[in-house]
Amino acid sequence: MMGWISSRKTLVPIERFPSSFHKLPLDKAMPVHCPIRIESLSTDEFRKFDYHVMRHAFDSQNDLGRLADERIYQADLAARLQSFGVGTLREVPITLSYALFTKTLYLDLVVEEKGVYELKAVKAITDAHFGQLLTYLYLLDLPRGKLINFGGQRVESNFVNAPLRTDTRRSFEVADRDYRGNSQFKELVIELLRDWGTSLTLALYQEALAALLSGFIQSEVMLPLCRDGVELGNQRFQLADHEVAFKLTSFNSNAEVFEQQLRLLIRHSPLKAIHWVNIGHEIVTLKTLAR
Repeated sequence: MMGWISSRKTLVPIERFPSSFHKLPLDKAMPVHCPIRIESLSTDEFRKFDYHVMRHAFDSQNDLGRLADERIYQADLAARLQSFGVGTLREVPITLSYALFTKTLYLDLVVEEKGVYELKAVKAITDAHFGQLLTYLYLLDLPRGKLINFGGQRVESNFVNAPLRTDTRRSFEVADRDYRGNSQFKELVIELLRDWGTSLTLALYQEALAALLSGFIQSEVMLPLCRDGVELGNQRFQLADHEVAFKLTSFNSNAEVFEQQLRLLIRHSPLKAIHWVNIGHEIVTLKTLAR
């Protein structure tokens, strides 16, 4: 049996997943596991707590300089805190699972089982670093943590607040009016998001989907792009089906420009369509863009 997507002039058949796809075993009981329970602090509590941590962070850079690796600062800061009787754990695991997929992430420092710290040794903190810590906070349903960077001229630090609770991240609306693919792929995406919630880093969703799809299709491929008969080389795509790619984004507004860019990309590819999944905080939109 075939599913169908609609293009402007014709109907293009899209082959369905094997019937066994939707029978992947699910473990809904514990999608996120951390071996310790981390206390949730108010803003004032965290700031008072953090004041003492930062004193040692500055001392660490003063003694080591700004050229050491991240793990060196991690070990030094932990040792300094522990020498003052402050309980500190390094590389605390967070295990995230869905069906047959499992991923373990690691918290750089957890101080007194209260403060979560992500440490960097880079020239400057970027949005990606904020997103990494925000993902950890969302997975643990914690309201705040802190980024510390030892790689600048002086120690740079930023509080990171997680405004959304887990129940809120799982209570998104689905907008799929313009989705024209098979139901199995859509159900996989929605079930994964209901399990983990929205607002995590896209790389996590991407890795999970690629792993789950790899048992049925080659999920990542290099395909040739051609413009007016001129071969341009190979472009990387993630496949949702044998001739259909998928693309994940996380726009909460102004996504129209990106849609135009996706249409330009697929026009020069051998694919029949791209399933565009935009994971907003409150609305998840699935749209099929046909060639």
